[in-house]
Amino acid sequence: MIAYLKKRWHAEGGYREFLILAFPLVLSTASWSIQHFINRVFLTWHSTEALAAALPSGITNFIFLSFFMGMAQYTNTFVAQYSGAGRPERVGPAVWQGMYLALLSGALGWGLSFYSGPIFDLIGHQAQVREEEVSYFRVLCYGVGPFVLSAAAACFFSGRGQTLTVLWVNVVGTVLNVLLDYGLIFGNWGFPAWGIRGAAWATNIASAATALLFVGLMMRGEYRRQFATLSGWRPDGELFSRLLRFGGPNGLNFMLDILAFSLFVLLVGRIGTVELAATNLAFNVNSLAFMPLIGGGIAAATMVGQRLGQERPEAAEYCTWTGFHLAVGYMSAMSLAYFIFPDFFLMPFGLRSQGAEFEQARGLAVSLLRIVGIYCVFDAMYMSFTSALKGAGDTRFLMVVSVAMGWALLVIPSWVTLTFFGPHLYLMWVFLCGYIIVMGVVFYFRFRGGKWKTMRVIEEVPVVPAEEEVLRQEAKAGA
Repeated sequence: MIAYLKKRWHAEGGYREFLILAFPLVLSTASWSIQHFINRVFLTWHSTEALAAALPSGITNFIFLSFFMGMAQYTNTFVAQYSGAGRPERVGPAVWQGMYLALLSGALGWGLSFYSGPIFDLIGHQAQVREEEVSYFRVLCYGVGPFVLSAAAACFFSGRGQTLTVLWVNVVGTVLNVLLDYGLIFGNWGFPAWGIRGAAWATNIASAATALLFVGLMMRGEYRRQFATLSGWRPDGELFSRLLRFGGPNGLNFMLDILAFSLFVLLVGRIGTVELAATNLAFNVNSLAFMPLIGGGIAAATMVGQRLGQERPEAAEYCTWTGFHLAVGYMSAMSLAYFIFPDFFLMPFGLRSQGAEFEQARGLAVSLLRIVGIYCVFDAMYMSFTSALKGAGDTRFLMVVSVAMGWALLVIPSWVTLTFFGPHLYLMWVFLCGYIIVMGVVFYFRFRGGKWKTMRVIEEVPVVPAEEEVLRQEAKAGA
């Protein structure tokens, strides 16, 4: 075993190479998780209603955001495959198509903000929670464009493997967000005390700052010359249509996954504020474990994309298994920690919280974290294999299966339980656990089937016969 691990550490596409690429992305996504975690802690200190409102309103906003974010982030696969194929002049134009999506999403997000009240009237939570939900959702809608722009521009760096840049830009954004949270939620440092609305404005300002940083770094002279990051600004109908063709199912899949998850949370909210707050606590704690998986997934998709661009599918498969080994090891450790030390993870939320309702929510959250511990390893399986499939372009299959499973295994059983059998919180969470387990297994078999090895998202370059190329060069020399 030691000899095997040593060999895998040093091999191309092995643990060392994967970690060098993935570790900055893991830290980057961990910084997003820390940002949301601290945001929720501050809102817990502010009020139980704000804590209960943050997850459903944040997720409802993310349903809309996720469609454009999923499409824009798919630029990463284009950048990776163009880089692997040795065609750097196509990298800049590919990123610009993703940034055009950001402009569209910003305009639509602004329009959606006008429907904040009616949306949460339909959801039907308690009056105090509903007021906080509307306020948080409306302000978050103003930040959709900058968020998507940041995601698209980051692909210029992540798709080429320049992940340290992604890390440092996101660290700057996280620090700025946390500082603004503390100022705008509580009214510290001369800022107005806006409560949950202040948390939303802090997120928007931080997103705008990271977007400007990514775009500014893209425009450095060496990148303009090598990757056409400025000269490639023009809309490219053929390239944009391919981004829609492959990124569209990815965005729709992302959105409908979030929708299914959101409906689950909203159904839990109909049980009561305490149950909703407990679910919020459990999900926010688990985000500390899950968000690094996203970073590893981006790294896996990048490595798969680059090697498919080089026409090396077997090397792409090797990279995927490397990422899977590391993800399973990490999530196994987190699963054990959730079973043994659940109170440790919940402790920060209780430092300044008050009231019997929070104590009830914390007690429920301890049990829910142990359910999370059951499905953690299958989460790792799901993220590893779906990332590889996305890196190849198998997004249509991912969309169809994810949507079908989300409704059949999670949303419909939870609705039937709540409507006909009463408020059974733990049973609804069992449905969530089963959904994630089945998804992990299904995508494992899709990956093993190997169809993804023949897929590409970039256009083929016509092969010029050697004799014809010689004649062309001689004609050019004679001219």
